[in-house]
Amino acid sequence: MDGVRLLRLGKRLTELGREMVTDHASATLSPGEIAVISDVYRHPDTSVQDIRARTGFAQSHVSTSVARLRERGLLDAAPDPADGRRTLLRASEVARGYIRARVARPAEPVIAAAVPDPAQARRVTELLDELAQLLLPQDGAPRTGGPGDRR
Repeated sequence: MDGVRLLRLGKRLTELGREMVTDHASATLSPGEIAVISDVYRHPDTSVQDIRARTGFAQSHVSTSVARLRERGLLDAAPDPADGRRTLLRASEVARGYIRARVARPAEPVIAAAVPDPAQARRVTELLDELAQLLLPQDGAPRTGGPGDRR
């Protein structure tokens, strides 16, 4: 597999993943807002500056997204107890419940729609499970991913 094909595969998997976790409610969020709320969900009690550093977005973009997400009730904000000038953000209970429900959905229906042959769809699911096991961090340990890494 060459790099271009790997990128195309990654893009297609991202599209399938988005189909699974988005619906009419989340479709009203911009991709940037989705990235911000996803980051806050993974890093509760975080600041705009921390989100900016992790996402690579401009601070103005993060601030605008945060304001919109707070208006929609998807982010909660509280003063930082260590520095009252700073605001800490976390996904609201509504957002956390919604996210948990969406990510818990099985991938099989989306894969079946993308690969109409049932046997091939099962094989794709098996291969994706195997790839996830090989390429994603296990138990919080980062993957080095080097050629000699045989974890």
